[in-house]
Amino acid sequence: MDSETEPPVGATTDLPHDRITVQRFRESFPRARWSDRLNAWFVPGRTAGKRIGRWLAQMEAEADAFADEKGRDAFAFDPIESRYLEAAPSGLQIRTPYSRRAVTEIREIPLARWDADRRLWTVPYRSLDELRRRWPAIETAAERNEPDVRKARREALKGTEEEDAAKARNSERRRKRYPVPADDVPPFDRAIATHAGVVIFTDTHGELANPEAVSAFYFQPRSNGEYVWAAWRPGSLEELVTTWPARTSPGEREVARGWWVPDLDELRVARQKARSKRRAQQRQQED
Repeated sequence: MDSETEPPVGATTDLPHDRITVQRFRESFPRARWSDRLNAWFVPGRTAGKRIGRWLAQMEAEADAFADEKGRDAFAFDPIESRYLEAAPSGLQIRTPYSRRAVTEIREIPLARWDADRRLWTVPYRSLDELRRRWPAIETAAERNEPDVRKARREALKGTEEEDAAKARNSERRRKRYPVPADDVPPFDRAIATHAGVVIFTDTHGELANPEAVSAFYFQPRSNGEYVWAAWRPGSLEELVTTWPARTSPGEREVARGWWVPDLDELRVARQKARSKRRAQQRQQED
């Protein structure tokens, strides 16, 4: 495969380096081949990305069948006491006022799922350790976003510069643009990490980005270069699942540049967002 001059049609994926997972992958995808050039498994076919995505989701659901029982026992021995958390036979249920910070923390918990019908998050007992580690931040964010607390905060901010700044940030985010160095534009149509999260850049028309806007809404730009606006969109679940992560965190150069190849932790957050979005869309279509 690596010797072909034209890239074949298909998709790549990374796998844990254990024998059982690789064996199950090979059984499900007998045409899969390891690519030394890509440092990943390659599956040929136009629908390979979707098939890999479904297989990974199934593997995730089957992972560690005994971990839930262990977590349930651990929670019974040392429960988390909070008005925002309830234990159920199937897992732990989180119901909080909406908070971007709380949602961000919950999405970092392995296998956390949003239940749109009941308007709550579910976390399997196997993820108890990570939930316990993140719970102080989740609870603090939830308390900060109680309706009466938010109302008091809004009243205190009325007519202040902080209120104007918040409105400006929200308005800028809706424009779906991001500053990139004019001489170092990121690749298009693949997942790229930025200070605003993992996105897929689509194009740039060379419009210069105002340095004041860059520093106010995104990051501190380099003083020795020009930036241009690049349009972006969220990545689909298939695109994010088949993205090969960086082996190391971004260096100072990449952070200063404003974009870099996402690592596994960044991709996990983006994949969880994409899964939640897909489930919401599916429920809307069913309704």
